Amino acid sequence: MKHVFAAMLLCSLALLSGCAMVKAKTQKPAQYVDAIRSDVLSTGELSAAARETLLSGGIEQKPCQEKVALCTARLDFILQEDVERRLSAESELWLAEAMKLAGDRNTRGSDVEASAWLESARYAYAYLFFSARKPGERAFENRQTQVRDYYNYAVQQVVRLLFQRWRGHVGDDFSIGLWNLRSDMHGYRLPGGAPMPLDVIPASSLRLDGIRSVYRRDGFGAELVTEVSPLDVGAPSSTTDVEVPTSTPLVRKRVELASFSEIPFAPTTVLLQFDGDTLEQVLDTHSARVRAFDPNRSDAIDIDGERVPLAANFTAASGLWLARSGFATQSLRSLLGKAHGIDAAHLYLMQPFDPDKRVIVLLHGLASSPEAWVNVANEILGDEQLRAHYQIWQVYYPTNLPIAVNRSELDNLIEQTLQHFDPKGTSSASQHMVLIGHSMGGLIARLLVSDSGESVWNSLMADRKLSGERGVRVRATLGPLLHFKPLPQVDRAIFVAAPHRGTPLAGGRIARFVAGLIKLPFTLLENFGEAMRDLAGDDDATGKAGSTSVPNSIDNLRDTDPFIKATTDLPISPQVKYHSIIGDDSKPGTALEDSSDGVVPYKSAHLDGAQSELVLRSWHDVQQNPKAILEMRRILHEQIAAESAQP
Repeated sequence: MKHVFAAMLLCSLALLSGCAMVKAKTQKPAQYVDAIRSDVLSTGELSAAARETLLSGGIEQKPCQEKVALCTARLDFILQEDVERRLSAESELWLAEAMKLAGDRNTRGSDVEASAWLESARYAYAYLFFSARKPGERAFENRQTQVRDYYNYAVQQVVRLLFQRWRGHVGDDFSIGLWNLRSDMHGYRLPGGAPMPLDVIPASSLRLDGIRSVYRRDGFGAELVTEVSPLDVGAPSSTTDVEVPTSTPLVRKRVELASFSEIPFAPTTVLLQFDGDTLEQVLDTHSARVRAFDPNRSDAIDIDGERVPLAANFTAASGLWLARSGFATQSLRSLLGKAHGIDAAHLYLMQPFDPDKRVIVLLHGLASSPEAWVNVANEILGDEQLRAHYQIWQVYYPTNLPIAVNRSELDNLIEQTLQHFDPKGTSSASQHMVLIGHSMGGLIARLLVSDSGESVWNSLMADRKLSGERGVRVRATLGPLLHFKPLPQVDRAIFVAAPHRGTPLAGGRIARFVAGLIKLPFTLLENFGEAMRDLAGDDDATGKAGSTSVPNSIDNLRDTDPFIKATTDLPISPQVKYHSIIGDDSKPGTALEDSSDGVVPYKSAHLDGAQSELVLRSWHDVQQNPKAILEMRRILHEQIAAESAQP
C-alpha cells in the first residue's frame, strides 16, 4: 500500500512540475524522406506540413476535410500573418477535396468537382506568386515543389473536364459554377492548323513501353498531349473512309492528301492564370485565363515580374503517335503488297515546320517504318541543344518497290516539302540537312547524295542497242530513274548498317521465298512493265533474252544484283560529310573484314572516305543500340560546333 501511495505522489508531483514529454528516437532515411515529401498526391493523405499547419491553428483535421470551405475561411482568419503555410495547406486541402469528388460517381464531372480543382489551383497560384517571397527564394524547398505539383495537377484536371464538357465548343468563354474561364490560344497552333482537338490526354497518364527514356522539363503548367483528326493534317490514314465529328451527326468523308504532314499529336503545356494583381484580388476572383503553349517554341513565361520555366513532356506525343499508328503491321502488308498497306511515300514532320532549325531526315529499312527510329528521335529531341537546332522529318515509304523507284520518289518528296515551306530555299531548314538511314534506308540515303552521271545507265544498258520506238520507251521510263544528282541541301549523312554492296542473304532460299510473295503495285507494273518487256525481247545487237519481271526491293538487295553493282562506286557529293555505324554479330575472333551484323557483311557496310566509322557488337538493328544513338548525337553536336566556328 505504501508503494502505491508513493507512486501516486510521484505522478502528482510530476504533473504539477510539468512532465518531460519529448523523447528522441532514431529513424531510417526512408522514414525521414517519407515524412517531409509524402502528400495527398503521393499517398492520398495530407502532408506533414499541412497537418502541422492545421494543428498550429487549433483545427482538427477530420472536421476540416469534411467542410473544406469553412475550414479554409477559418485558416484565413487564424493564420493571417503566416501566409505561405496557410496558402500551401489550403491548396492541398482543396486538392484532397477534388480528388474525393472525382472518385464519387455522384459528383464526378460536376461543377462542384471542377470548382474544387480551380480552388486548389488558385491557392497554389497565390502561394507561388503573391506571397512575400518569390519562387526563386524558395527554390530548394520541398514545400514549393509540392505546391507546384498541386497546381499542375489541378490545371490538368480542369482542362480534362473542360474538354469533356465543351468538346466542339465555339467561343472563348466557359462558365463553371461561379467561375468564368477565358481561353487564350495566342501563339499556340494545333497540328496542321486544326480547328479543334479530338482529344486532350494528360502526359502523366501514359506509360510508353518500348521507349527507353521519357524526356521532360520540370516547370509550371499541365503537361498534355493534344490529338487532332488525321484529316486535319492530311495523314495517310485518312486515305480511307473515316468517321469525323462535325456539327451535324457523324458523316463519312474522304480527303485529298498531301505527300507530307505533321504528326496528329502535339506536346502542349496549359496554364491557368487567375485575375488580380495582389494577393487579395487573386483570392477574391472567380475569373481566370486558360493559356496553351507549344513547349518546343516556348520554354518560359513572365508572371508578376518572375521568369517562370514552363513544364514540358517531349516524349509523350511522338510515343503516342507511334503506339496508335499501326505501322508494325502496315509495313509488313506494304512489303507483301497486301491491302491496307501503303503504296506511296509520306513525310511526317515531328513538329510544326521551323525555318530556323536544321532538318534531320530519317529513312527506315526493309519491312520497317518510323517505329524503327523511336529511341533515336526521342534521344535527339530529348537533348536540349539538339532540340534547339534540329527538327526531325520521318519518311515512311513502301519497301517493296525497286530501290531506284524509292530513291526517285524520296528525292521528289524531300524537294517538294522544302519547296512548300521554303520556296526561296534561304532558311536554315533548307541548308545543312542531315540524312540518317538504316539498312535499305541507308543505301537509299547514299544514293540521295550521290551523282550517277551516265555511269548507272551505261552499266545497265551497255550491251543493248536501244533503237526505234522500243529505245524511246525504255529511255522515257527508265532514264529518270538511272540518272540522278545529289540533294543540294544535304551536307551530312549517317549510314547505319547499310548494304551499299548488297548482301548474300538477299539471294538465299528464305529471301527468295519472301521475294516471291511480294506483289508490286499495279500502277508500277503498268508503268514499267512495257519497258521491261522491251528490254527482255530479243535484241538485234545481242540476241539475248531477259526477264520480263520488274525487280522488287529484295531482288535489288542481292550482292549480285545489276543495279547494286552499278551504284556501288558512285561518287558522293564532295560537300557531304558522311559517317558509318556498323553492327558486328559474328563469332568472337572473327576478323573485321569477314564480320557481319547477321544480315549485312562489314565489307558491304564499309565506305572509304567516311569521316568516322563505329563498329558495335550488335545485330542488324544497330540503330536501336544506345552506343549507336550516342554516336549519332556526337555527330550532330559536331555539326553544330563546326557551323558555329565558321565566320
